[in-house]
Amino acid sequence: MPFPADSALGALMATLPRPGQVRWIGLRPARDVPMNEVTRVEAVAGKGLAGDRYKSGSGKRGITLVQAEHLPVIAALSGHDRVDPATLRRNVVVSGLPVIALKGRRFRIGSAVFEGTGDCDPCSRMEAALGPGGYNAMRQHGGLCARVLVSGSFGLGDAVEPLDAGA
Repeated sequence: MPFPADSALGALMATLPRPGQVRWIGLRPARDVPMNEVTRVEAVAGKGLAGDRYKSGSGKRGITLVQAEHLPVIAALSGHDRVDPATLRRNVVVSGLPVIALKGRRFRIGSAVFEGTGDCDPCSRMEAALGPGGYNAMRQHGGLCARVLVSGSFGLGDAVEPLDAGA
């Protein structure tokens, strides 16, 4: 978190209205293959999600999250009625919590603990996935990357809860 937790702005940034909830989970076992939708997954500390291509130990990008409330915005900006979460190539769709508020913070999903490492900016593949302008439709709506700190499992419906105000 860029502001001290004991500052007025730090306190505002640390305050969330409620926990989020996992709405969708997807894994991509290799580059350039479709996402596999699952209902439950195992997160491996220092690695990523079992069955996902980033489980090789990429560190800062062990898991990617996108906010469910942004899906209709991305669809509207890219000229679609709706966007399937698998199209966006993120691992987890979360509702009820602004995922950007988890940047620099530790959070729990199920029995696993994560740390938000940074924005999950769109890649050029969004042009092919969403059509011309797809990259720009995703800007500021790409979600969050996080590392796995404590191994554990989580599934659909599990809470997404911040654990601290960050360091």
